[in-house]
Amino acid sequence: MEHWADGVTGTVLDAGCGPGHWSDHLRRRGVDVRGIDLSPRFVEHARAEYPDVAFTLGSLEAIPEDSASLGGILAWYSLIHMEPSRLGTVLNEFARVLRPGGVLLLGFFDGPDATRFDHAVISARTWSVSDMARQLEAAGFDVVETHRRTGPGHRPHAAITALRRS
Repeated sequence: MEHWADGVTGTVLDAGCGPGHWSDHLRRRGVDVRGIDLSPRFVEHARAEYPDVAFTLGSLEAIPEDSASLGGILAWYSLIHMEPSRLGTVLNEFARVLRPGGVLLLGFFDGPDATRFDHAVISARTWSVSDMARQLEAAGFDVVETHRRTGPGHRPHAAITALRRS
C-alpha cells in the first residue's frame, strides 16, 4: 500500500473505509484522503477517532464526488461484502470519479468467484483475480499489477492495482 500511496497525486477516496484506520494511515503519509462507508456506526467511529479526515456516510454505487475528480481510490477489503450483481455498478462508479490515469488499489480475498463465507462483520465473498481483472477492464481500467499471498491456515489474499483509462 505504501508504494501505491507514494505514487498517487490528488485526492484519494478510501472506499468502504470502515472504522477509518486506513484513511488515517494514508493521511499520516501526507495523502489528501477522505473516506466513505455505508455503515453509520463505522462513519461515526471514524469521525470520532480521526477528526483530521473527512468521512461521509454513503454508498459506493453513488459516490458523492464530481466526475474525474479523484487521483486515487483505495478499496481495501470493502468489495468483499458486495453482492456479485452490484460489483459492475461499483467499478463503473469508481471509473466515473477517478480522473484519467487515476490509480485504484483493490484488496480482497482470492478464491472462486463470489464464494460466500462468514466474516467478522457481515458475510463476505472471495473474488478470483482473473475475474476481477476482467471486470475492471470492462469498467474502463487497465490492470497494471496483481499480487497474491497465501499462508498455511489463512485465506488467500489478493491485490490489484489498476489505472483509469483516458
